[in-house]
Amino acid sequence: MEIREMRAFVTVVDEGGLSAAARAMHISQSALSQTVRSLERQVGGQLLVRDHNGARPTELGATLLDRARALLEQHDDLMATLTRPAAPVGRLRVGVPLELPTDLLPMAIAEVSAAHPDTSVELRHARSTAQLAALRAGEIELALVRDRPTDPRLDSVLAVEEAMGVVLTASRADELAGPGGVRLHRVSGMSWVGFARSDAPVWHDQVVAILRSHGVTDIDSAGADDRPVPREVKFAAVGTGRSFALASAGWVHPLPEGLVWHPLISDPVVRLTWAVWRSDSRQRELATLVAALSVSGY
Repeated sequence: MEIREMRAFVTVVDEGGLSAAARAMHISQSALSQTVRSLERQVGGQLLVRDHNGARPTELGATLLDRARALLEQHDDLMATLTRPAAPVGRLRVGVPLELPTDLLPMAIAEVSAAHPDTSVELRHARSTAQLAALRAGEIELALVRDRPTDPRLDSVLAVEEAMGVVLTASRADELAGPGGVRLHRVSGMSWVGFARSDAPVWHDQVVAILRSHGVTDIDSAGADDRPVPREVKFAAVGTGRSFALASAGWVHPLPEGLVWHPLISDPVVRLTWAVWRSDSRQRELATLVAALSVSGY
């Protein structure tokens, strides 16, 4: 039983018929029929029931279908691993999100340089979702993302944990801030200048849920066009006095004149940044970088 035969059978089932599967595979229907008949001879029974509605698997076919899907997935994953371009020796490509603490990477890169003097670290700014796609494609060796992936082929450690505060105009801060900062429900009458949900969907939904639980229901449309929202856009919106932005203490300085940052009392919004890499990576330089980025205890 060959991979191409199993793929042909699975395609027929997925497409619902021989003619549609033949078009999808760019082969003739007669050639596909021969392949299916050959497969049926090998397993010693009928795999498909054909009628005017198309083709569907028999009981024997359903048994083969599950195993064939698993084998095809393993085969395709192996081929992707074997054919993926190897990272050039002495180079680490790292994906970086917006609003990363400015002191995080310089310190980690310094440790890599000390341990591996011939290694260069290249930084590539991209949203979390784009970084994970690049990581799977072998285009970067490490991703710094806001959504921790559940893909078993990827490993991760917590790199940054940041309690978020609010950026307001000085006049609004005088109204809303107390001695210890601002309570989140105090900005319920304002609009949150957020980021595009496609940047990090899980983190975006988490922030929105926290804000709504504190009465903040107005979500600014700055990120609605699916493009990154730079700090200049956020600060301009905040400057109107009708909006606020979330930011960590280490990211906001210096602020434009007339804007101030205050912590949120009780830290209701905490942003996590995860360092993610392929679990099959064996680069010593990458291991050094990951160790330098890892938050103790994670």
